[in-house]
Amino acid sequence: MCCCGVTNVAAEHAGPGGLVVVACCKEKRVTTAPVPALDLYEGWVVPLIRDRVTEHSGLRSRVLVLSAFYGLVTADAPVSTYEQPMTEERARVLAGTAPTVLRWHLARFPSSEALLLMEPPYAQVLGPVPVARTRLITDPMVRHAEIHAVLDSWSWP
Repeated sequence: MCCCGVTNVAAEHAGPGGLVVVACCKEKRVTTAPVPALDLYEGWVVPLIRDRVTEHSGLRSRVLVLSAFYGLVTADAPVSTYEQPMTEERARVLAGTAPTVLRWHLARFPSSEALLLMEPPYAQVLGPVPVARTRLITDPMVRHAEIHAVLDSWSWP
């Protein structure tokens, strides 16, 4: 808190560096009530990321989910089951909002590195990620060791 009583949000949320942005997938829990975004998806590489941050709420703030339906949301944003593929039209719509959400999130939770786990159409929605180093993994199902190595380098449990 500065002399004016204003809290520095970035300093308040300082912690292990790095930001993970993971794309949604077809395999979802069937829900009757909204659940946190990171808990909705059951397939692709989402369970790997969820397992790394489940018992560490501070790290969940360093995970974003890019949903074809909801757009770019935090790991704990309430979402419900849906069916929406990432079409070209949907990607154009989300490209109008996702970069702004990403910049807002990075202002609140500064990171010098980002790990993007998504296919190219999702990465195009995000546009350039304003961090010093960005790693894009478009085939994460066969690159678990590389994902773990990145998260380990950030001192994630």
